[in-house]
Amino acid sequence: MELNVHHFSVSLGKADIVRDISLHVGEKRFVGLLGPNGCGKSTLLKSIYKVIKPNSGQAYLDGTDLVKSSPKTVAQLMSVVGQFNELSFDFTVREMVLLGRTPHKKLLDPDNAEDYRIVDDALRQVDLTAYADRSYLSLSGGEKQRVILARALAQQPQFLILDEPTNHLDVKYQLQILNIVKSLNTGVLAALHDLALAAKYCDYLYMVKKGKIVAEGVPHDVLTKETIAEVFEVECEIYDNPVTGGLGIAYLTAK
Repeated sequence: MELNVHHFSVSLGKADIVRDISLHVGEKRFVGLLGPNGCGKSTLLKSIYKVIKPNSGQAYLDGTDLVKSSPKTVAQLMSVVGQFNELSFDFTVREMVLLGRTPHKKLLDPDNAEDYRIVDDALRQVDLTAYADRSYLSLSGGEKQRVILARALAQQPQFLILDEPTNHLDVKYQLQILNIVKSLNTGVLAALHDLALAAKYCDYLYMVKKGKIVAEGVPHDVLTKETIAEVFEVECEIYDNPVTGGLGIAYLTAK
């Protein structure tokens, strides 16, 4: 499925947070949103997946109008992995992942054999089958995030949104999460904070500053020292990493 967002604007209180943003995610493409904290990345994503209502604009997932559709309809097509997933009550890992089946069920429908098959498959995809009966609260941050990803997979989405899902994780878990997502072979729109990881995993990038897109393109075209200096206010050098063959970033000093 392809995502097309046209002229989205979002205000919170009297502040204009997202200002006339348009973007496109092609079928099976991994597209990144980059920008400093407070630039509007998460607000834009929340307005796409119906947590926040945009002031204006249109968003379509293939032929589905996301703005006009019900939250349940959107959740049947699109799942979300966010950055904070703390609970004040306890579930097992399997129970957490079963919540991903909610958009596909009527009120009070019981979980059935097909739901459990889908959940078990999602746990297998994130390598947590052995954790199914563990308490969610007993897990590490990286393990919890893999559970949340499994819950998103249990929705059987045709599109995935990542809202900075790795910014509080150790490097090991950042790589685990993004490797799993990359292997899904589905459309992804991800707000990321690590520029090197964005260069490694994303097919296309949008750079956001003060609620507007200021650059877009493939990673090598967007992640230039000039653009990084303008948006993040740091001096850096960009180089070709001889080990990975990808793009490397050496940060030098704040402007």
